[in-house]
Amino acid sequence: MIEFETDVFVERRWRLAHGRDLALGARGVLMGVLNVTPDSFSDGGQLTSVELAVERGRAIAADGAAILDIGGESTRPGGDPVDAATEQGRVLPAMRGMLDALPETILSVDTYRADTAAKAVEAGAHIVNDVWGLQREPDIANVAASTGAGLCIMHTGREREKLADVIADQFAFLETSLEIAARAGVRDAQIVLDPGFGFAKDAGENFALMARFEALHKLGYPLLVGTSRKRFIGHATGREAADRDIGTSATTALLRAAGAAVFRVHNVAVNRDAMAIADAMIAERNDITG
Repeated sequence: MIEFETDVFVERRWRLAHGRDLALGARGVLMGVLNVTPDSFSDGGQLTSVELAVERGRAIAADGAAILDIGGESTRPGGDPVDAATEQGRVLPAMRGMLDALPETILSVDTYRADTAAKAVEAGAHIVNDVWGLQREPDIANVAASTGAGLCIMHTGREREKLADVIADQFAFLETSLEIAARAGVRDAQIVLDPGFGFAKDAGENFALMARFEALHKLGYPLLVGTSRKRFIGHATGREAADRDIGTSATTALLRAAGAAVFRVHNVAVNRDAMAIADAMIAERNDITG
Protein backbone atom coordinates (compact mmCIF):
# COMPACT_ATOMS: atom_id res chain seq x y z
CA MET A 1 0.00 0.00 0.00
CA ILE A 2 1.23 3.50 -0.85
CA GLU A 3 1.67 5.76 2.17
CA PHE A 4 1.57 9.52 1.64
CA GLU A 5 2.86 12.47 3.66
CA THR A 6 -0.72 13.81 3.64
CA ASP A 7 -4.00 12.25 2.58
CA VAL A 8 -4.13 13.16 -1.09
CA PHE A 9 -7.60 11.63 -1.39
CA VAL A 10 -9.21 14.18 0.94
CA GLU A 11 -11.16 16.85 -0.92
CA ARG A 12 -9.63 20.28 -1.40
CA ARG A 13 -10.77 23.13 -3.61
CA TRP A 14 -8.84 24.35 -6.64
CA ARG A 15 -9.50 28.10 -6.81
CA LEU A 16 -10.14 29.35 -10.34
CA ALA A 17 -10.94 32.58 -12.18
CA HIS A 18 -14.42 34.11 -12.38
CA GLY A 19 -15.35 32.89 -8.90
CA ARG A 20 -15.24 29.21 -9.84
CA ASP A 21 -13.58 26.35 -8.03
CA LEU A 22 -13.22 22.60 -8.48
CA ALA A 23 -13.12 19.77 -5.96
CA LEU A 24 -9.92 17.71 -6.17
CA GLY A 25 -8.72 14.64 -4.32
CA ALA A 26 -11.76 12.58 -3.34
CA ARG A 27 -12.45 11.62 -6.96
CA GLY A 28 -10.35 11.93 -10.10
CA VAL A 29 -11.06 14.77 -12.52
CA LEU A 30 -10.80 14.55 -16.31
CA MET A 31 -9.46 17.37 -18.48
CA GLY A 32 -10.31 16.87 -22.15
CA VAL A 33 -7.80 17.96 -24.80
CA LEU A 34 -9.15 20.34 -27.43
CA ASN A 35 -6.40 21.40 -29.84
CA VAL A 36 -7.24 24.11 -32.37
CA THR A 37 -3.96 23.58 -34.22
CA PRO A 38 -2.99 22.03 -37.56
CA ASP A 39 -0.04 20.01 -36.22
CA SER A 40 -0.65 18.58 -32.73
CA PHE A 41 0.77 15.08 -32.50
CA SER A 42 -2.42 13.02 -32.36
CA ASP A 43 -5.34 15.24 -33.32
CA GLY A 44 -3.94 18.24 -35.18
CA GLY A 45 -6.01 19.72 -37.97
CA GLN A 46 -9.30 18.16 -36.87
CA LEU A 47 -10.81 21.36 -35.44
CA THR A 48 -10.50 24.09 -38.05
CA SER A 49 -13.51 26.24 -37.15
CA VAL A 50 -15.20 27.53 -34.01
CA GLU A 51 -18.30 25.49 -34.84
CA LEU A 52 -16.33 22.25 -35.07
CA ALA A 53 -14.42 23.09 -31.88
CA VAL A 54 -17.66 23.72 -29.99
CA GLU A 55 -19.16 20.50 -31.33
CA ARG A 56 -16.10 18.59 -30.16
CA GLY A 57 -16.18 20.39 -26.81
CA ARG A 58 -19.80 19.34 -26.27
CA ALA A 59 -18.86 15.71 -26.97
CA ILE A 60 -15.87 15.82 -24.61
CA ALA A 61 -17.99 17.32 -21.82
CA ALA A 62 -20.77 14.77 -22.41
CA ASP A 63 -18.20 11.98 -22.05
CA GLY A 64 -17.33 13.20 -18.56
CA ALA A 65 -14.68 15.91 -18.79
CA ALA A 66 -15.00 18.56 -16.09
CA ILE A 67 -12.37 20.71 -17.84
CA LEU A 68 -11.71 21.54 -21.50
CA ASP A 69 -8.06 22.44 -22.22
CA ILE A 70 -7.86 24.59 -25.35
CA GLY A 71 -4.50 25.00 -27.08
CA GLY A 72 -3.49 26.99 -30.14
CA GLU A 73 0.16 25.95 -30.52
CA SER A 74 1.44 22.40 -30.78
CA THR A 75 3.72 21.33 -27.92
CA ARG A 76 4.79 18.08 -29.57
CA PRO A 77 8.53 17.48 -30.12
CA GLY A 78 9.49 19.29 -33.32
CA GLY A 79 6.19 21.14 -33.51
CA ASP A 80 6.13 24.38 -35.47
CA PRO A 81 6.08 27.44 -33.19
CA VAL A 82 3.59 30.20 -33.95
CA ASP A 83 3.50 33.84 -32.97
CA ALA A 84 1.18 35.22 -30.30
CA ALA A 85 -1.26 36.69 -32.82
CA THR A 86 -1.71 33.33 -34.56
CA GLU A 87 -2.14 31.50 -31.26
CA GLN A 88 -4.70 34.01 -30.03
CA GLY A 89 -6.53 33.95 -33.36
CA ARG A 90 -7.07 30.23 -32.84
CA VAL A 91 -7.72 30.12 -29.10
CA LEU A 92 -9.83 33.18 -28.28
CA PRO A 93 -12.75 32.54 -30.69
CA ALA A 94 -12.88 28.91 -29.53
CA MET A 95 -12.80 30.03 -25.88
CA ARG A 96 -15.69 32.46 -26.40
CA GLY A 97 -17.68 29.88 -28.33
CA MET A 98 -17.15 27.29 -25.63
CA LEU A 99 -18.19 29.72 -22.89
CA ASP A 100 -21.46 30.41 -24.70
CA ALA A 101 -22.18 26.75 -25.47
CA LEU A 102 -20.98 25.17 -22.22
CA PRO A 103 -21.28 27.78 -19.45
CA GLU A 104 -20.94 25.21 -16.65
CA THR A 105 -17.76 23.59 -18.00
CA ILE A 106 -14.38 24.70 -16.66
CA LEU A 107 -12.19 26.13 -19.44
CA SER A 108 -8.39 26.01 -19.52
CA VAL A 109 -5.98 27.72 -21.89
CA ASP A 110 -2.85 25.77 -22.83
CA THR A 111 -0.24 28.50 -23.29
CA TYR A 112 3.10 29.73 -21.97
CA ARG A 113 2.52 33.31 -23.16
CA ALA A 114 1.43 35.87 -20.58
CA ASP A 115 -0.47 37.98 -23.12
CA THR A 116 -2.39 34.99 -24.47
CA ALA A 117 -3.18 33.86 -20.93
CA ALA A 118 -4.50 37.30 -19.95
CA LYS A 119 -6.70 37.57 -23.04
CA ALA A 120 -7.95 34.00 -22.64
CA VAL A 121 -8.97 34.59 -19.02
CA GLU A 122 -10.72 37.78 -20.12
CA ALA A 123 -12.53 35.69 -22.77
CA GLY A 124 -13.69 33.19 -20.15
CA ALA A 125 -10.85 30.80 -19.26
CA HIS A 126 -10.74 29.66 -15.64
CA ILE A 127 -7.30 27.97 -15.73
CA VAL A 128 -3.91 28.75 -17.25
CA ASN A 129 -1.94 25.62 -18.18
CA ASP A 130 1.74 26.49 -18.76
CA VAL A 131 3.92 23.74 -20.25
CA TRP A 132 7.07 25.77 -19.48
CA GLY A 133 6.32 25.99 -15.77
CA LEU A 134 6.43 29.82 -15.63
CA GLN A 135 10.06 29.74 -16.73
CA ARG A 136 9.59 30.82 -20.37
CA GLU A 137 7.50 33.90 -19.61
CA PRO A 138 7.48 34.42 -15.82
CA ASP A 139 4.95 37.26 -16.17
CA ILE A 140 2.31 34.58 -16.71
CA ALA A 141 2.37 34.16 -12.91
CA ASN A 142 1.26 37.79 -12.58
CA VAL A 143 -1.70 37.02 -14.82
CA ALA A 144 -2.77 34.21 -12.50
CA ALA A 145 -2.24 36.38 -9.42
CA SER A 146 -4.25 39.32 -10.77
CA THR A 147 -7.13 37.29 -12.23
CA GLY A 148 -7.37 34.49 -9.67
CA ALA A 149 -7.02 31.90 -12.44
CA GLY A 150 -6.11 28.35 -11.57
CA LEU A 151 -2.50 27.71 -12.54
CA CYS A 152 -1.11 24.43 -13.79
CA ILE A 153 2.69 24.49 -13.54
CA MET A 154 4.35 21.80 -15.65
CA HIS A 155 7.84 20.36 -15.39
CA THR A 156 9.89 20.17 -18.56
CA GLY A 157 13.38 18.99 -19.42
CA ARG A 158 13.57 21.09 -22.57
CA GLU A 159 16.38 23.58 -23.15
CA ARG A 160 18.21 22.94 -19.87
CA GLU A 161 20.56 20.55 -18.09
CA LYS A 162 18.65 17.79 -16.31
CA LEU A 163 19.63 16.01 -13.12
CA ALA A 164 20.17 12.27 -13.49
CA ASP A 165 17.54 11.37 -10.89
CA VAL A 166 14.01 11.97 -12.22
CA ILE A 167 12.53 12.94 -8.86
CA ALA A 168 15.40 15.24 -7.91
CA ASP A 169 14.99 16.96 -11.28
CA GLN A 170 11.26 17.41 -10.66
CA PHE A 171 11.93 19.07 -7.32
CA ALA A 172 14.71 21.30 -8.66
CA PHE A 173 12.61 22.61 -11.54
CA LEU A 174 9.24 22.87 -9.81
CA GLU A 175 10.60 24.55 -6.69
CA THR A 176 12.01 27.30 -8.93
CA SER A 177 8.60 27.62 -10.60
CA LEU A 178 6.86 27.80 -7.22
CA GLU A 179 9.19 30.60 -6.15
CA ILE A 180 8.17 32.55 -9.26
CA ALA A 181 4.50 31.99 -8.42
CA ALA A 182 4.98 33.04 -4.79
CA ARG A 183 6.78 36.25 -5.75
CA ALA A 184 3.90 37.14 -8.07
CA GLY A 185 1.35 36.59 -5.30
CA VAL A 186 -0.30 33.42 -6.62
CA ARG A 187 -2.12 31.65 -3.79
CA ASP A 188 -1.36 28.01 -3.01
CA ALA A 189 -5.02 27.11 -3.58
CA GLN A 190 -4.69 28.21 -7.23
CA ILE A 191 -1.79 25.86 -8.01
CA VAL A 192 -1.69 22.36 -9.47
CA LEU A 193 1.59 20.74 -10.53
CA ASP A 194 2.21 18.56 -13.59
CA PRO A 195 5.34 16.33 -13.79
CA GLY A 196 5.35 16.70 -17.59
CA PHE A 197 5.26 13.13 -18.86
CA GLY A 198 6.83 13.02 -22.31
CA PHE A 199 8.44 16.46 -22.22
CA ALA A 200 12.16 15.85 -22.88
CA LYS A 201 11.97 12.50 -21.10
CA ASP A 202 12.81 9.14 -22.63
CA ALA A 203 10.70 6.02 -22.08
CA GLY A 204 12.77 4.87 -19.12
CA GLU A 205 12.48 8.25 -17.43
CA ASN A 206 8.72 8.30 -17.93
CA PHE A 207 8.24 4.85 -16.44
CA ALA A 208 10.60 5.70 -13.58
CA LEU A 209 8.47 8.77 -12.91
CA MET A 210 5.37 6.58 -12.81
CA ALA A 211 7.05 4.09 -10.48
CA ARG A 212 8.10 6.82 -8.04
CA PHE A 213 5.14 9.11 -8.54
CA GLU A 214 4.09 9.20 -4.89
CA ALA A 215 7.32 11.04 -4.00
CA LEU A 216 5.91 14.11 -5.77
CA HIS A 217 3.24 14.52 -3.10
CA LYS A 218 5.95 15.92 -0.84
CA LEU A 219 5.71 19.10 -2.92
CA GLY A 220 2.34 19.63 -1.26
CA TYR A 221 0.13 20.42 -4.27
CA PRO A 222 -2.47 18.46 -6.26
CA LEU A 223 -0.99 16.73 -9.29
CA LEU A 224 -2.18 16.76 -12.89
CA VAL A 225 -0.86 14.19 -15.35
CA GLY A 226 -0.82 14.20 -19.14
CA THR A 227 0.22 10.76 -20.34
CA SER A 228 -2.37 10.59 -23.10
CA ARG A 229 -1.10 8.88 -26.27
CA LYS A 230 2.50 9.77 -25.41
CA ARG A 231 5.43 8.09 -27.12
CA PHE A 232 6.48 6.12 -24.04
CA ILE A 233 3.13 4.30 -24.16
CA GLY A 234 3.89 3.37 -27.75
CA HIS A 235 7.34 2.21 -26.63
CA ALA A 236 5.67 -0.33 -24.33
CA THR A 237 2.74 -1.33 -26.55
CA GLY A 238 4.14 -0.92 -30.06
CA ARG A 239 1.13 1.17 -31.07
CA GLU A 240 0.91 4.47 -32.95
CA ALA A 241 -0.46 7.59 -31.27
CA ALA A 242 -4.10 7.19 -32.35
CA ASP A 243 -4.16 3.61 -30.99
CA ARG A 244 -2.77 4.34 -27.52
CA ASP A 245 -6.00 5.01 -25.63
CA ILE A 246 -6.05 1.63 -23.88
CA GLY A 247 -2.44 2.09 -22.84
CA THR A 248 -3.29 5.60 -21.67
CA SER A 249 -6.17 4.26 -19.57
CA ALA A 250 -3.77 1.88 -17.82
CA THR A 251 -1.61 4.84 -16.80
CA THR A 252 -4.74 6.68 -15.64
CA ALA A 253 -5.75 3.85 -13.31
CA LEU A 254 -2.23 3.39 -11.96
CA LEU A 255 -1.57 7.09 -11.40
CA ARG A 256 -4.99 7.69 -9.86
CA ALA A 257 -4.20 4.93 -7.36
CA ALA A 258 -0.88 6.71 -6.74
CA GLY A 259 -2.71 9.93 -5.90
CA ALA A 260 -2.91 11.98 -9.12
CA ALA A 261 -5.89 14.34 -9.08
CA VAL A 262 -6.43 15.53 -12.68
CA PHE A 263 -5.97 13.63 -15.95
CA ARG A 264 -5.46 15.44 -19.26
CA VAL A 265 -6.66 13.01 -21.96
CA HIS A 266 -7.80 12.81 -25.57
CA ASN A 267 -10.31 9.94 -25.17
CA VAL A 268 -12.39 10.93 -22.17
CA ALA A 269 -14.82 7.98 -22.23
CA VAL A 270 -12.15 5.27 -22.02
CA ASN A 271 -10.25 7.06 -19.29
CA ARG A 272 -13.43 7.83 -17.35
CA ASP A 273 -14.02 4.10 -16.96
CA ALA A 274 -10.41 3.42 -15.96
CA MET A 275 -10.56 6.20 -13.40
CA ALA A 276 -13.87 4.92 -12.04
CA ILE A 277 -12.25 1.55 -11.28
CA ALA A 278 -9.37 3.27 -9.48
CA ASP A 279 -11.74 5.51 -7.52
CA ALA A 280 -13.82 2.51 -6.43
CA MET A 281 -10.68 0.77 -5.19
CA ILE A 282 -9.52 3.91 -3.38
CA ALA A 283 -12.89 4.26 -1.64
CA GLU A 284 -12.77 0.64 -0.50
CA ARG A 285 -9.18 1.00 0.69
CA ASN A 286 -10.11 4.10 2.67
CA ASP A 287 -13.01 2.21 4.28
CA ILE A 288 -10.67 -0.61 5.29
CA THR A 289 -7.94 1.65 6.68
CA GLY A 290 -10.15 4.46 7.97
